[in-house]
Amino acid sequence: MGRRDLSGSVGPECQAWTGTLLLGTCLLYCARASMPICTVSMSQDFGWNKKEAGIVLSSFFWGYCLTQVVGGHLGDRIGGEKVILLSASAWGSITAVTPLLAHLGSAHLAFMTFSRILMGLLQGVYFPALTSLLSRKVRESERAFTYSTVGAGSQFGTLLTGAVGSLLLEWYSWQSVFYFSGSLTLLWVWYVYRYLLSEKDLVPASGVLAPGLLVSRHNRVPWRRLFQKPAVWAAVFSQLSAACSFFVLLSWLPTFFKETFPDAKGWIFNVVPWLVAIPASVFSGCLSDHLINQGYRAITVRKLMQGMGLGLSSVFALCLGHTSSFSKSVVFASASICLQTFNHSGISVNIQDLAPSCAGFLFGVANTAGALAGVVGVCLGGYLIETTGSWTCLFNLVAIISNLGLCTFLLFGQAQRVDLSPTREDL
Repeated sequence: MGRRDLSGSVGPECQAWTGTLLLGTCLLYCARASMPICTVSMSQDFGWNKKEAGIVLSSFFWGYCLTQVVGGHLGDRIGGEKVILLSASAWGSITAVTPLLAHLGSAHLAFMTFSRILMGLLQGVYFPALTSLLSRKVRESERAFTYSTVGAGSQFGTLLTGAVGSLLLEWYSWQSVFYFSGSLTLLWVWYVYRYLLSEKDLVPASGVLAPGLLVSRHNRVPWRRLFQKPAVWAAVFSQLSAACSFFVLLSWLPTFFKETFPDAKGWIFNVVPWLVAIPASVFSGCLSDHLINQGYRAITVRKLMQGMGLGLSSVFALCLGHTSSFSKSVVFASASICLQTFNHSGISVNIQDLAPSCAGFLFGVANTAGALAGVVGVCLGGYLIETTGSWTCLFNLVAIISNLGLCTFLLFGQAQRVDLSPTREDL
């Protein structure tokens, strides 16, 4: 059976892998969003204030930032599909036993902080490994659609946890949310291992994704020359800004709506923003690839996507801090989250443009910076809310971070490969 492109004409195996990666990203965020959804209920049970809740929420990123580079390097060396499967089996198990960890003793804050750090360590390898996998298998003119489609799983996963989690919180307890997301992840791991990676050598199984850009895993990457390029630093800083802004909103939006509009139905504000973000993510990928296929320069399209993903999205985040209407707040939150998905077709694929031979590693570096900023951003957000008693400062923080990243990328962003030797950089 001949191998096919992931983004071109697809066969059953390719369709299965595309759907599987989409579902894997969905379940990643199901597990990740479980804690933000349950924070209010857990704070009531354990007596946490905003600062303590901020510590628990931000502790995920303490672990998340430590394994980004490792995950990307392993993906570049042994294959992203192996790294993804092994990590998913571990963080799925941790999610499922989180309620048990919470009741091991009286030190609830310490146990929950530890579990979130461990969760971050295990999930940190996912996107660098995914980036490594897709950068080797997908052509430049098809990367945006492929990455945005798989990346839409992040919104779908948050949506699923928001919808089902809200109902589970209403009908049962916060513990059921963790049981739900953890069990689904372990079921996904079993499916992938049983039906897609059951061969002794796992690499041929992933080979059906595409014959596209095959890059030797044994090439030496010129790290010094790579990080001498302003375009690389612009990509890293822009990814930092996008990740930090998204993490702050992901962590604090459920609490914002719950406290500002206590009589509102949880499923509305936990579902609607992520529901509209799913088609937006796919649309951004289609639009990006269409513009490139029409002859527009790749870097022009990437910058346009970032203008939407960082610039325009921050405008709606600012609006959240200046309205007392529930319906308007849902609209503004939906618009901000929706537009942030355009980052999938901008900076996320720009990293693959710059260095497909080591995209996993480079994405790991960028996301490490984003995770570190996420730690500071989420903690700082909790501190500002607790100190000022106002949510406006949180959304101002998101806007500042977003626009710093956008300006840097607009000034220094490029799309030419920088991982080749000087004699081949014009290829």
